[in-house]
Amino acid sequence: QVQLVESGGGLVQPGGSLRLSCAASGTIFKINAMGWYRQAPGKQRELVATILSGGMPNYANSMKGRFTISRDNAKNTVFLQMNSLKPEDTAVYYCNANVVGLTYWGQGTQVTVSS
Repeated sequence: QVQLVESGGGLVQPGGSLRLSCAASGTIFKINAMGWYRQAPGKQRELVATILSGGMPNYANSMKGRFTISRDNAKNTVFLQMNSLKPEDTAVYYCNANVVGLTYWGQGTQVTVSS
């Protein structure tokens, strides 16, 4: 079993920044892709960004230039640096990890962008 715990969410004003973290623990041999998804009220969960174990990132088009995903393989942790936040970025952000073909999800962390 693999557990994912997100942290770093909160309330921020438009134009502000937040850094999310997600730490994986449990029986882990190797984590392949890790990523972030988000779900706003009344909307489907959508991709934010993913990153392979070798460091290759992939972003949803609307996130490019504002969000940066990174990971620390030694600590089984993935980060999401979010800059120039907008009210429409308000959502629950979920961490995701692919371990030996199985996909695991965290519980989510709330990000609210409001003045």
